[in-house]
Amino acid sequence: MKKILMTAGVSALLATSAMADTIGVSVARFDDNGLTIMRNGMTDYAAANDGVELQVEDAQDDVARQLDQINNFIASGVDAIIVNAVDTNATEAMSNAASAAGVPLVYVNRQPVNMATLPEGQAFVASNEVESGTLAAFHMCQELRAAGKSGGAKAYMLMGQLSNQAAVQRSKDFHDVIGMDMCNFIELIDEQTAEWSRDKAQDLMTNWISSGEPFDAVFGNNDEMAIGAIQAMKAAGISMDDVVVGGVDATPDALVSMQAGEMDVTVFQDLAGQGAGSIVTAMKLAAGEDVDKTVFIPFKLVTPENVADFLN
Repeated sequence: MKKILMTAGVSALLATSAMADTIGVSVARFDDNGLTIMRNGMTDYAAANDGVELQVEDAQDDVARQLDQINNFIASGVDAIIVNAVDTNATEAMSNAASAAGVPLVYVNRQPVNMATLPEGQAFVASNEVESGTLAAFHMCQELRAAGKSGGAKAYMLMGQLSNQAAVQRSKDFHDVIGMDMCNFIELIDEQTAEWSRDKAQDLMTNWISSGEPFDAVFGNNDEMAIGAIQAMKAAGISMDDVVVGGVDATPDALVSMQAGEMDVTVFQDLAGQGAGSIVTAMKLAAGEDVDKTVFIPFKLVTPENVADFLN
């Protein structure tokens, strides 16, 4: 098993599909490591398949810009549109615009708020976020128990953008796990958003450390924030052997951090597979084929014991 992993769900999609000529792609932001992996999965798939042309735009974390991009795609006559939403609460207008124009639309990676009422010709390709935070949080609980801290442990949580369904769900997952009998010895000291950013997470973690409150664990809604927290702890002279750190995505930087003995757990999200799967789903819709409204690609737990399986 290698880092770019095509799971069964994506493989099935790849089996047969008519080709759409042009697909417009709006990505929430280009300066995000995880979304870059997803975007590369799209471009790699398109490069390997004649007849697939992508128009990829950076929404720069701006909802209005993203809606403009979708309208521009429609006006230019693309065969289908793929959206990695800036704000998952703002997707209804995007769905309506594409539906009114009769252009197929696929949401990727971030679940739209109108998932239950997606119009015909629209779908969602991602992974089930209930799995991501739950897998990471439960492993962190097990690590804390193994370290002899079942009598009481304290944790911080770094949340993604609160307009994003994944951030909300991953945070809920953590709360649900520490509410379990096995894990209710963990006290959450504080939780704040660092907006998926390594730099913002480092600043926030530095502030928490300066408060002098002892802690045993840090959970980041993504790897970038977990790495930012690690950088702050290392700068403060805190040994990584004394803190359990978890994230989500299994990005290359996270895997390097895990090999260095810093990050304790992450969860592999097949972002490249999501990117490729979104293209194939868009092509099927453009060809008038039936597709499932939701295509879920499984998460996989990554720990120091199996990290080598996820390296290129």
